[in-house]
Amino acid sequence: MTVFTRSAAEREAALLPELAALTERHRRACEPYRRILDAIGSAAPYARVADLPWLPVRLFKTHELRSVPEEQVFKVLTSSGTTGQVPSRIYLDRQAAATQPRMLAATLRAVLGERRLPMLIVDSRSVVRDPTLSARGAGVLGMMNLGRDHTFALDERGVLNHEAVKGFLARHGGKPYLIFAFTFMAWLHLRELGMDLSQGVLVHSGGWKKLAAQSVDSAEYRRQLGEECGLRRIHNFYGMVEQIGTVFLEGPDGGGLYCPDFADVVIRDPDTWQEAPPGVPGLIEVVSTLPTSYPGHVLLTEDLGVVHGVDDGIWPGKRFSVLGRLPRAEARGCSDTHGLAAA
Repeated sequence: MTVFTRSAAEREAALLPELAALTERHRRACEPYRRILDAIGSAAPYARVADLPWLPVRLFKTHELRSVPEEQVFKVLTSSGTTGQVPSRIYLDRQAAATQPRMLAATLRAVLGERRLPMLIVDSRSVVRDPTLSARGAGVLGMMNLGRDHTFALDERGVLNHEAVKGFLARHGGKPYLIFAFTFMAWLHLRELGMDLSQGVLVHSGGWKKLAAQSVDSAEYRRQLGEECGLRRIHNFYGMVEQIGTVFLEGPDGGGLYCPDFADVVIRDPDTWQEAPPGVPGLIEVVSTLPTSYPGHVLLTEDLGVVHGVDDGIWPGKRFSVLGRLPRAEARGCSDTHGLAAA
């Protein structure tokens, strides 16, 4: 089963009523959200997904936004950030916490297949031991559900553990296996290994800020990891803790990111806030039917992006790229944060 099946028109028709119903559900259950909607005069009916009211993603740093009673909160996730930044806080009840890994798995099956693969994690086990789970730790834990024989490539100090990786490759290097890493950490450590990773399927995510400073874009990233590590199956994904479980996945050809059937993106002109046409950059709005325990179903990010095409790629729907952060927006990517700390 794949979740990359809906054309743009089919997606619009399916998502609009679901997202409108979620808007009303959160309006009733979350008083701060209701006050925001009342203040901006937003009310149904909505003619298009792009007409739905959006929240700036930064509000989750400054407001407690949840649509379930406090006693039903099962898990609280926090975003990653550099020292001094206020993290986002995302409230999940049991149902939302169970849906998130299930839909993440359904999305990534498109490139990983149905069976769980042996998994090499380019990180330290310490990131999943922190009692206050960060976005980075939540990302690793979420991905661990998709693999088996989990092996961490870094030791507790964050130093590459060559012996652990050699042992993993001795066990699994002859058949496909999963490599998960945040973007900058894959670039930093996989090339350092000097090992043949040609059977690996690299799934990576997180900020490109430090790589952009080194003039490394997606094409160069794929080229060098292919030349130096033998990696040919490389898939970036775009996601955030504020819409946990929803990821926008890079297709096999590296030609852009695609939306799963339960999500979409809207690119907004930062001057008019209207939807920008394909080819015109703007701010990325992410929509998803997964956030049921908090009003995170329609979020305006601080990331710039562009839609390259619609229903013209390997998978149907919008095909887009993330161009970077809005100028003066704070660093927030997990791997960017790691890079800042290392520096």
